[in-house]
Amino acid sequence: MFDREHTQVISGVIREFQWTNPHTWIQVIVTDAGGKQVEWSLEGGSPGILGRNGWKRTSLKPGEKVTVEIYPLKSGEPGGSFIEVTRADGSKLYYHG
Repeated sequence: MFDREHTQVISGVIREFQWTNPHTWIQVIVTDAGGKQVEWSLEGGSPGILGRNGWKRTSLKPGEKVTVEIYPLKSGEPGGSFIEVTRADGSKLYYHG
């Protein structure tokens, strides 16, 4: 499902951070080269795994600008598995799944 041979970096605005089992999700609105806004769905590990890496339910808030390194979907659709999130202030959240 995910292309773990390549990574991709996207930048956008958080629409929603879903702190749910069995997987967390980040919904990011990305403006493409043509100016169109596209929603990306990014899957992560469970809240337990992220919690051990310093994440909290409140780690990402709607409207927050982020840059995210992902393993993209093999299909080419706008989505993937997140690896690292960089906030506007330069702080980073990691997922080591």
